[in-house]
Amino acid sequence: MINLPNITQTAIINKPSSVKPQPAPNGSNNTTPAPKYTTNIYPTVTKPVYTQTISDPKYTHTSWLYVNDVHGKMTNMERIYNISQEFDRLPAHYLTKNFFKNSTDNVSKFKVSSGDIILGANYTNNKVANQFMNWSGFIASALGNHELDVTDPKKMAELLDNANYKLLAINVAVDKNSPVYGKIDKSTIVEKDGIKYGLIGIAPPDMTERVKMNDTLKDFTISTTDETIKLVQDEVKQLEAKGIKHIAVLSHGGTKLDKRLAQETEGIDMIFGAHTHDLIQGIEEGKNLFYSKRSEPVIITQAGKDGENLGILNVDFDQNGVIKKAQNNIIKTREFNRPLFIKDSVEDILGKPEKIGRVAKAVPPPKNRLIENNPHGNLIADAMRSELGTDIGILNAGNIRGSFSQGPIDTRLISDITPFEDKMMILNLSEKQIVDSIKVGLKSLTKSSNKPGILLVSGLKYKANKKGELLEMEFIDKNNQSHKIDINNPSADKKYTVAADDFYATGGDGYLESNKNPDFVLQKFDLDKNKLACDYIKKLDQPIEITDDHRVQIVD
Repeated sequence: MINLPNITQTAIINKPSSVKPQPAPNGSNNTTPAPKYTTNIYPTVTKPVYTQTISDPKYTHTSWLYVNDVHGKMTNMERIYNISQEFDRLPAHYLTKNFFKNSTDNVSKFKVSSGDIILGANYTNNKVANQFMNWSGFIASALGNHELDVTDPKKMAELLDNANYKLLAINVAVDKNSPVYGKIDKSTIVEKDGIKYGLIGIAPPDMTERVKMNDTLKDFTISTTDETIKLVQDEVKQLEAKGIKHIAVLSHGGTKLDKRLAQETEGIDMIFGAHTHDLIQGIEEGKNLFYSKRSEPVIITQAGKDGENLGILNVDFDQNGVIKKAQNNIIKTREFNRPLFIKDSVEDILGKPEKIGRVAKAVPPPKNRLIENNPHGNLIADAMRSELGTDIGILNAGNIRGSFSQGPIDTRLISDITPFEDKMMILNLSEKQIVDSIKVGLKSLTKSSNKPGILLVSGLKYKANKKGELLEMEFIDKNNQSHKIDINNPSADKKYTVAADDFYATGGDGYLESNKNPDFVLQKFDLDKNKLACDYIKKLDQPIEITDDHRVQIVD
């Protein structure tokens, strides 16, 4: 059962008269009028305060289980499945206490996803993610950028043919000759307890920047942010013309877009967000509670990343379809077990993992893996360099999606840590190309999203400040001798062999100049870094230790 901690009673927040007109998001002098409607907002957990609310038997009670950016994390998928079964089985007032009075409230339940459930090009892993959505009973999902890691459009079409949920994206056009054509909807209508709800999906407008160019992505045309907002508003109007008063958006557009959408449109009640990996707890005006052009409340959610959390949003609507009471709960998935039969079902698809080593002890993973030195990722970079016999190994920090811990290492853990399965290459890069790409990564330190992330390295050490300025850098040769690199005047003629994946090599995330067929590629391999990591770990003295050698230093 989902048990949330008790805290002291918190009064209902009731602020319509105190809300000042808000500047329009586009910076114009227009303002959003103060809201006409009262929304009773509950924090994450409260004790009952129903005596302070108006009892209205005409309220529609709803409970929404939501996930986003699970990123193919299979162990967390198994835990989410466990929670989803409790969500189905238990009365709503047991699941998230102190919102619904009792089981006679006739609560309509929904399970929705905002995308990036899939990660990487491994089709077997993608089948597991697809089955997770089916097993858990999700009704719809937005199209995230990582859904397009599926490089073969025929494979993507096959996944969608076997999906029991709707994949939604109003802002993509699919080529009519693509196998995926007709398999992605703009919106869907769901009926629960005699009431119809409209769900609209949004794919990320920056899709082409977030996905390596592949045969599937070539079949897609993505709308801009401004075009997306207009498309959503037009779809809302069409749904309202059909008499639908309750409308949710499953958005993989990021928090900035979601805030604009909430304030620049009308008719949307909830935006289940994703893409920026924000963890939004509770409900707070100006943070995730905004008011539409009709002055009606709009609630935004987002549950972090990697399936570490899921959310349950409880909402009461009045008979006009306007939110009157809401409660946003964030639940840590690690507090739940992985059901054995689901684990076995996953292994029926993947096969049994092979044990390849053991960790004696490991430092904790970084709090922000995108902009901190990561000893867990450094081990993968070391494996790339060692197994391919190059001078240097380079790996973008965003490629690492997990960590080692004390205990056995198996092939499934390695796949969990580095899941993308991009093809490995040996590159012949100049000192200047390497220094410039390191500087590109360091720009992430000054961005609110911290994307695309710094570069993890093997055979190099570098130091930077928190402004993203590269301060010093050195090459460490195979004899462990250090050679200082002039970061202000790096040589365009001095070359190094570099182990990297094809995402980095072809200009993914802008570390190098974008080029599908760069002339500096010396050798290509039909394998990913997870294969190299497994082979490398097997050769190490066991058990191993994951330590921080400070090869990347970020200083004040």
